Amino acid sequence: MDCKKEQHLESCNCSYEPCARKGVCCECLSYHLNSRELPACCFPNDAERTYDRSFEHFARLVTGGSV
Repeated sequence: MDCKKEQHLESCNCSYEPCARKGVCCECLSYHLNSRELPACCFPNDAERTYDRSFEHFARLVTGGSV
């Protein structure tokens, strides 16, 4: 299966500029799940910019109706 990095970059909202995984969703997801986190694309832009990608942060956003 070919990676569609350029296509994924169009919708990637990751604000961490030196990230080598931008647009390579399989690597991004694997990296974050290994750290008990979700990737940037699971968060609204304002929440993503906090760099708190934890499951707990995501749960608070869901409970608060932000996601």
